[in-house]
Amino acid sequence: MTVHPSLQPYADAWAHSIEAISELVLPLAEGEWNRATPCPGWSVRDIVSHVIGLECEMLGDPRPIHSLPRDLYHVTNEHQRYMEMQVDVRRHHTAPEMTAELEYTLIRRNRQLRNETRGPEAVLRGPLGTEVTLEQAMRNRAFDVWVHEQDLRTALNRPGDLDAPGALIARDVLLEGLPKVVAHTAGAPANSAVVVDVHGPVEFLRTVRVDADGRGTIDGTPSLGPAITLTLDWETYYRLACGRVRGHAVADRIKVEGDQELADAILRGFAVTP
Repeated sequence: MTVHPSLQPYADAWAHSIEAISELVLPLAEGEWNRATPCPGWSVRDIVSHVIGLECEMLGDPRPIHSLPRDLYHVTNEHQRYMEMQVDVRRHHTAPEMTAELEYTLIRRNRQLRNETRGPEAVLRGPLGTEVTLEQAMRNRAFDVWVHEQDLRTALNRPGDLDAPGALIARDVLLEGLPKVVAHTAGAPANSAVVVDVHGPVEFLRTVRVDADGRGTIDGTPSLGPAITLTLDWETYYRLACGRVRGHAVADRIKVEGDQELADAILRGFAVTP
């Protein structure tokens, strides 16, 4: 690949995860494509359709002209409607059609990345007409395909890659949303701190500090007197932050020290993905 050096980690993480997805689904029987995944409302087929669709958009392909059914309970806002279009248009595709389109899309995207000469600040059209830099777009794709690889692994009972390159990108993306969860969603008191201690394949300790005006910031230094400390494993952390599970469902995997009421409020609003 010949992308800008600062973009190479995102390209490498994307390639690792999307090739894993291809390997996971290639041998599946027709019925296995209908298995439910932890991603609300989406089957294995739907996850792969979503991945194909967004990679096609990175290639500049036109979006499909398609009317969504009115009974999709998991589609509740415009962002979800946008994402659902690429999924629903493929809902009746067969297993060979899905694997063939995925393989062809990967060939095209790898060729695009090999020939990519734009810098990280180049501006692209993003979802819903937004503008994003090439760096943001590639970071988002690396994050997205790693999370969906994990969705597929859960659905197919094929665990792995929790410490893959995409996992480190996912950690950074998800941590960016933590100050808002603590300070705004959960309403942590002014001049307080919340420590999150994560162990497992990806380990980190972060402190969210809420200032006198109620604004949250995050850093890697411990707090001497936090309002609470949450200790949990990496798999539980990412699943909570991506909205794959609720706090009450994994309470046995989370150790809480301090204000239990505040901890409950944080865990209720932990999801930061759309």
